[in-house]
Formats: sequence, structure tokens, C-alpha cells
Amino acid sequence: MAAMVQTPSAQSSITALQESATGQQNSQWGLSDSDWSRYQTLMKGARGIMSPGLDPLTALGVETDNSTERRRLAELWVEHEYQRSEKELAFQREINAAWLRLHPETLAVNMGSNTAGIAHDTRGRLALFVKENCSRCDTRLAAVLADNRPVDIYLVGGDSDEVIRTWAVRHTIPIDKVRSRQITLNRDGGLWLRYGQGQMPVILQQGENGWQLAAF
Repeated sequence: MAAMVQTPSAQSSITALQESATGQQNSQWGLSDSDWSRYQTLMKGARGIMSPGLDPLTALGVETDNSTERRRLAELWVEHEYQRSEKELAFQREINAAWLRLHPETLAVNMGSNTAGIAHDTRGRLALFVKENCSRCDTRLAAVLADNRPVDIYLVGGDSDEVIRTWAVRHTIPIDKVRSRQITLNRDGGLWLRYGQGQMPVILQQGENGWQLAAF
């Protein structure tokens, strides 16, 4: 029992550590203490049930009714995603170089000069397999969208149209390109197990000999 009693000084130290941890989280996302408190409250309610693990910027931005706040949070989200993508693309380039150095004879990835890692010798349609909560998938998606290629996106584990629509909105898939069928959104239906070679994400490229692995 004595070991469980906290002295005022001990309690003060615990509080200071908690405040420090909260401050570090706020700094990471560019949020104020009140922002972080509201995020925690939101994730204890319906939003947390509907979207477990949702990042603070998206949760706050989706739930606010204030247009100024929505714009502020959207800009924070873009800056955060930009920095994250730059880091991941830099690491991906190092992985690509390591493949070339260490296993050039077994390299299964077509190392084009564009960020998506896809050769420009053909403008064939792409198939991109992604899943939820996958940072490398988000990086590949951003690269494919930036390259303006026609692509069929397959959400592995997306077992309903509503899940796929929610994912598409969260990843700002261009609606006009979906309407024109330049981009299609699809359930996986087991195709990833057939073509993915256990990798995630995976890009297939349509060519003269059918679908070929282009990048992962």
C-alpha cells in the first residue's frame, strides 16, 4: 500500500511528464492545446468509432463547422503530408538504388525516372493495389496521381462501396477523373493475392503482353 501512495512531488513530476508528452504531440501536428483536447474528445465519441486511428488534422477538419478553421487545418494537413511524402520518397529512392547495387539480376521493379517508378515507354493503363493505414501506399498513390496516368485503384480490404468512398474522399481522389473513368475505384476481390507477390503497394502496367509488375 505504501508503494502505491504518491507524494505531491511525485504527482507533480507525473503531471509535468504528461504535459510534456502532450506538448510534443501538439508540436508534431502544429496544433494548440485546445485543438488537441478537442481531438481527444472527438475520438472518444462517434468519430472515433467510425474512423479509429484517424489523424488529428483530418478529424478536426472534418468535424468543424467553421470555414476558417477548416482552411487552417487543411493547410496544416497539406504541409504535414508534403514533409512526410518527401521523406518517404527520399528513402524509396535509396531502396531503388540499393536494389540496383545488390540484386540487379533479380530486380522486379521498372526503375523509370519519374517519382512513381514507372517507365514512360508506354502509356498503358495502370492498376494500383493499396490498403488503409499504409504510408508507402499513400506515397505511391500521390506519385501516380501526379503522373496523370489512367489507373484502376484497388483497395485491399475495402469490403464495401462506402469504405472505398470514404478512403477516396480522405485521399482527395479527383472526382472529375473518376467520372471520366481515367481513375476507377474498385474492391480487390482477391486480385492482389494473384498478382501482388506479397508486396504492398503494387503497381501493374498494361502492355503488349498483358499486365506486368511495374513497381512496388
